[in-house]
Amino acid sequence: MSRPSGHVHDIEHHTVDRATTRPVVSGTQGVVAAGHPLVAMAGMRMLLGGGNAFDAAVAAGFAAAVVEPTASYTLMGECVALVHDAQRGRTLALSGQGTAPELATIGLFSGRGLDRIPTGPGPDAHLSFTVPGAVDAYLTLLETLGTQTLPEVLEPAVDYARRGFPMYEYMHRMLDMPATRTQFAIYPPGGDAVFYPGGRVPPVGALFVQPALAGTLGRLVEAGTGAPARAAGIAAARRRFYTGDIAATIGTFSERLGGLLRASDLAGYRATLEPPVGITFAGREILAQSAWTQGPVLLQALGMLAGFDLRALGHNSARYIHVVTEALKLAFADRERYYGDSPAVPLAELLAAGYLRERAALIRLERATPAAPPPGDPSGRGVTTGVPPVVRAADPAPADGTTHIAAIDRDGNMICLTPSGGVFRKSAFMPELGCTLSTRSEMFVLEAGHANALAPGRRPRTTLVSYLIVEDGVPTTTIGCPGGDDQAQADLQLVLNLLVFGMNPQQAVEAPRFSTQTLVNSFYPRIYHPGQLNVEAGIPQATRAALSALGHTVSESGACGVGAIVTRRDRATGVLSSGADPRRPTYAIAW
Repeated sequence: MSRPSGHVHDIEHHTVDRATTRPVVSGTQGVVAAGHPLVAMAGMRMLLGGGNAFDAAVAAGFAAAVVEPTASYTLMGECVALVHDAQRGRTLALSGQGTAPELATIGLFSGRGLDRIPTGPGPDAHLSFTVPGAVDAYLTLLETLGTQTLPEVLEPAVDYARRGFPMYEYMHRMLDMPATRTQFAIYPPGGDAVFYPGGRVPPVGALFVQPALAGTLGRLVEAGTGAPARAAGIAAARRRFYTGDIAATIGTFSERLGGLLRASDLAGYRATLEPPVGITFAGREILAQSAWTQGPVLLQALGMLAGFDLRALGHNSARYIHVVTEALKLAFADRERYYGDSPAVPLAELLAAGYLRERAALIRLERATPAAPPPGDPSGRGVTTGVPPVVRAADPAPADGTTHIAAIDRDGNMICLTPSGGVFRKSAFMPELGCTLSTRSEMFVLEAGHANALAPGRRPRTTLVSYLIVEDGVPTTTIGCPGGDDQAQADLQLVLNLLVFGMNPQQAVEAPRFSTQTLVNSFYPRIYHPGQLNVEAGIPQATRAALSALGHTVSESGACGVGAIVTRRDRATGVLSSGADPRRPTYAIAW
């Protein structure tokens, strides 16, 4: 959508501060980036041992479940990924998003007088358990694209759990939050014995061990050891987790609490590899997971922004932030109405250039939309649909962590993986297995016929996303940033930082970010903050004042997405590089 030149000539131009607190990490043989240095090292150990990027991601994924439990991630959680298999020249989306239990129905919740699926903080966490999906996703990835054995990729995670790792400041701070211990007390004994030995959080630098989690991981190692072939070992571990004693323990635990998850739900679960979806922007193709995630939000926003001269607006100028925010509001309105794990999602129509031009025409350069706009009509039939009922709340929902992992090897294989699930302050801790269960079912809506309506065996529309940038048909760049509803927003800014403003990976992840809260929050109780625009401390006061004058309710946030990672492969030289977010102990290692 073209704009008259007058709309850009009177805009103050801003220059980008290119200084960073960390260097770009570069190499030629492999690069791994993750939410903690030990997690990145777990992946790098696979590359140094002759494995590929997929082996590295699996090892890092298991290790993250040990080292990053306060980043809203558990072994019993879920994950999504984009993978590029350079040998076969194919790119796929990996779904390790767990599904709703067989007992979970709209009728069950409406019969209890509930119009939303509750979870913690509080005594209702057991009602939102989902099937653990991450383990099968890792096993599927290893089985399909990896080269190493299951005991080899599990070795770092088992070592971190059994021998321990030094307590670090971010984890210490999260454990010191009162809500964590409160939730443990609701489902006793919780994780007190593990995370509060002697009644207190272990000090930073103290060795932190998790014997029960080490035992759970050890069962997978046992299952995969001594198998006649690599694939047989992976299959044996899958059986033990999804149909054996681990599944039985999970089912018994849930049933004892009054939860809906059963061992039989695990037996029927398998992760999937499926085609990604994409859109063209700035001469590149941007790939994402489909509408069972919020991935297309970024794609829709890019399509709306394609007609604006964003570079002329100036990076993080008030007008730039305004235009990007208004595009996101429109995309989130469509997300809430149309996205879900359903073949009925009109995704091709939602991503059509003509439809996105129509949506972009609704953006007013001189004024912010004060409330969530209505969803669009991609069918073109004049259908009017409203925004579902929402809860208005005075305070924003607490931002939970999640984490992100990316790896590229010398052959050009690449993966960007976002694992999550099992937030301490929201879930229930299983002492027998040493971890929490995911409560992702809270993201379903209890509206019959909706694409994201609760149904047994269906995936909740997850906030987890990751992206690939493709140049001349070859993926070159991975994008990922944890942060709930801020994820797609932060990732959009990373893409624009790279493609519009020419930043390197470290500049892209360190640049100050912003996020609109004019959306229906994906997490229970699905609150709504019309007009609220969160900005990080790095956005200047003058810019905030200009945004307020445009009608935004500006609020400073500690981080609008935390733990961002960008990795890149130069097609001409083969040089691999990465940027890692200093907002958290995110770290990149190159070889």
